[in-house]
Amino acid sequence: MTRWLWAPIWPPPQDFRGANGDDVPSPCAMLLPHLRRALATSPSRFLSLSHSSRYHRRAVMSVAAVNFSGDGRGGGGGRATLRGVVFDMDGTLTVPVIDFAAMYRAVLGDEGLAAARAASPSGNVDILHHIETWDPLEQQKAYEIIAQFERQGLDRLQIMPGATELCEYLDSKKIRRGLITRNIKAAVDLFHQRFGMKFIPALSREFLPYKPDPAPLLHICSTWGIRPSEVMMIGDSARDDVVCGNRAGAFTCLLDETGRYCSPESLSDDQKPDFKVSSLIEVHSLLETHFDLVPQSLTG
Repeated sequence: MTRWLWAPIWPPPQDFRGANGDDVPSPCAMLLPHLRRALATSPSRFLSLSHSSRYHRRAVMSVAAVNFSGDGRGGGGGRATLRGVVFDMDGTLTVPVIDFAAMYRAVLGDEGLAAARAASPSGNVDILHHIETWDPLEQQKAYEIIAQFERQGLDRLQIMPGATELCEYLDSKKIRRGLITRNIKAAVDLFHQRFGMKFIPALSREFLPYKPDPAPLLHICSTWGIRPSEVMMIGDSARDDVVCGNRAGAFTCLLDETGRYCSPESLSDDQKPDFKVSSLIEVHSLLETHFDLVPQSLTG
């Protein structure tokens, strides 16, 4: 199990809106006293950052080597407090079954996909963001194609090994569980029904803006009444899940079953997770080793 540690200095203060247009309170007000206290008592722990950087790397081997008591990311004794875990769905709680390469080709065509990749600095294409600039009729056709691939995936939906046991463990500790996916609500409903798990809140792509924007994770934290610094985001995408978690100020855990994220040097700053595991089975021992799991009712 590889452990990478980052310390979010400050989630950007901004207003967020849910899918129904309601204001979602920012957690910045909750974090401000902790940041002020940390700067007053130990200013050397922080580096001067440019306006374009939100994080800096801690040269440590594990979370236990850092004192979290000053910055809101946990209590004393070198262990962080964790009160909630938010999961991605496809490829994290469920086995990947959607052929995304075929989906992208069906939506964009071979030439369009090649052009979109060439225009992207990273060579990656975010299909949902890409079609946002299209005219409404073309958007509708694209969404119908995407939905068709997603419906085909629902027929082969399988639970990820270790997911049931991990959720049972979190339930035994009375730790909240939430879900954020870029899939449709029908997929989330089927997942809940088929596997008997319930994640509250469970946000699908109908909640705007969706990952990698931090808004859905901040909305869940606000709903729970829990600081983002006491929540972990677990997902299989550095580009979507880890970026969402890092920008929200949460702990992040990257599920890398195939080893495609071989080193932190291959990732941009906001794509670097706090932890990397090859299986959800490893998350249990990770939490036991590095966190105090504290039910919300026992904290003030």
